[in-house]
Amino acid sequence: MTTEAGPSAPLRARERLPKANALASALAEPAQSTAPVALVVAALLALWYAFAVWLNALQVIERLDGLGNPWGARELVDAAWAMQRPVLPAPHQVALDWWQGVFDNDIDSPRSLLFHAGVTLSATLLGFVLGMLLGVLIAIGVVYNRVLDRGLLPWIIASQTIPILAIAPMVVVVLGSLGYPPLVSKAVISMYLCFFPVAIGMVKGLRSADTLQLDLMRTWSANGLQVLAKLRLPAAVPFLFASAKVAIATSLIGAIVGELPTGAQAGLGARLLSGSYFGQTIQIWSALLMASLLGVGLVAVVALVERLVARLMGAPA
Repeated sequence: MTTEAGPSAPLRARERLPKANALASALAEPAQSTAPVALVVAALLALWYAFAVWLNALQVIERLDGLGNPWGARELVDAAWAMQRPVLPAPHQVALDWWQGVFDNDIDSPRSLLFHAGVTLSATLLGFVLGMLLGVLIAIGVVYNRVLDRGLLPWIIASQTIPILAIAPMVVVVLGSLGYPPLVSKAVISMYLCFFPVAIGMVKGLRSADTLQLDLMRTWSANGLQVLAKLRLPAAVPFLFASAKVAIATSLIGAIVGELPTGAQAGLGARLLSGSYFGQTIQIWSALLMASLLGVGLVAVVALVERLVARLMGAPA
């Protein structure tokens, strides 16, 4: 028994070794991928805390000197990170205000960040849909019409040189005088920002169809609509989603900017305005954090839809 069991134990150990190595490598991969991100985040947080002390130091020193008590570096740092109206709030102050704005208020309360995010999100999505439709239609027209290619495309590019802050008040005033609700004004501003990357990306995508396949479609006497549906649009799908990720982010920016000249009472832009009026810098930063998380979530949704469409089309995700 001893002689037979002896050689089998090392053999079983050698058989288990590749499995253990595979498990270890599988566990190490997430750590290796998240380690650089965690390192960058830690460095940014450290710089943020340092700048919070630096920018708030003048006010803190005046207040500590006014109290007449001896103080040192520790008291300076603690006070700089605990100011009610700091020049630059500390990260934990922003995180706490964000948490209270999201979880400590009813979702329909004007104090809720979710309520304001929902108002901005509605204008963002409407502007994004309108911008996508406008961008795709312009791209199709440019690809199939030489007059539009030479006459319209340069004006589309030139339109993006106009600052959105100069256009937003005019859009709000004109559409408001016509009786349209503020949602439409904000959606139009979002559409203005997000149609451009869609149009440029789709022009590139529609023209990326294989030349031999285009010649083959012509030999089959396919008309322009058939070539568009069967060849050009499928070839443009990757370009469409790449542009959509940029467009959804710019649409969110347009919705926030559209809330600034309207004097809106709801929305992340209104939250930023009220914070600036009353000197609530922590409120401003928590609204910015909410806008950033909303933008990341929207881009992630577009990426998820892209993967689903790629699977349906049989392309690698």
